[in-house]
Amino acid sequence: MARCYITGKGNMYGRSHTHHRGVAGGRWKKRAQKTARIFKPNLQTVSVIEEGVRKQIKVSAKALKRIKKDMAEGKRTVVTLVTAVQA
Repeated sequence: MARCYITGKGNMYGRSHTHHRGVAGGRWKKRAQKTARIFKPNLQTVSVIEEGVRKQIKVSAKALKRIKKDMAEGKRTVVTLVTAVQA
C-alpha cells in the first residue's frame, strides 16, 4: 500500500451503495446493495532534495500544493523540490 511521504495518507476502506428506492406503492423496501471499496489518496511522484540527497518520493496532492506555496512565500519546508531548485 502506497503512503504519502509527508502526511502518511494511505488507502482507506469503506463501503459504497446504490440508492435503491424500492418498488412502486411502497409495500416493501429492498435494501440497497453495499459493496466494499477502497478510497485511494491522490499520490504524485516528485523528485526532492532532502538533507543534501536527491530522491524520488510519493506525496499527496494536498501536501505538494502546500510545499509549493511555502517555497513561493520563502518559508522553511520539510523537503525541497528539485524543479524549484533548478528554476
